[in-house]
Amino acid sequence: LFGICLYTGCRISEACTMLTTDAYDAAGVRAKMTLRKANTKGKQETRQIPVNSVLKEYLETYRAGAGKQYLFPGRHGRGHINPKSADEILRETCDRLGLVGVSTHSFRRTALTRMSSAGVPLRVIQEISGHRSLQALQRYLEGAIASLSF
Repeated sequence: LFGICLYTGCRISEACTMLTTDAYDAAGVRAKMTLRKANTKGKQETRQIPVNSVLKEYLETYRAGAGKQYLFPGRHGRGHINPKSADEILRETCDRLGLVGVSTHSFRRTALTRMSSAGVPLRVIQEISGHRSLQALQRYLEGAIASLSF
């Protein structure tokens, strides 16, 4: 779940509501993951996000655990995992490991910041992230970079 957020830059709510068919087809892991319009912030548009080799490997390993309908099924196999439950799982894990300042949004922020640092054009990052405007994306990236502590 968190690997999808890290390697696609999607929001936790988008990852939690993914269907199994958004990541897999009959041949295996899709070349692009689908984030459906109905599950995106602002319900703007369906996005197709390329699957890199690391994420593909994660998804190949995970496939056996994927739900029949939802990629990340909820309790007792009903519906999808709730984003608040995913947040709780992450918080408990970080507490056990002594990690401070990590949230489910950290994966998205890291993904988009890494894309920017790697020279990916802002327009491409905008398409992947679903930001409505380049200005909103630039403000987001400036905030993400400013929040880094060394």
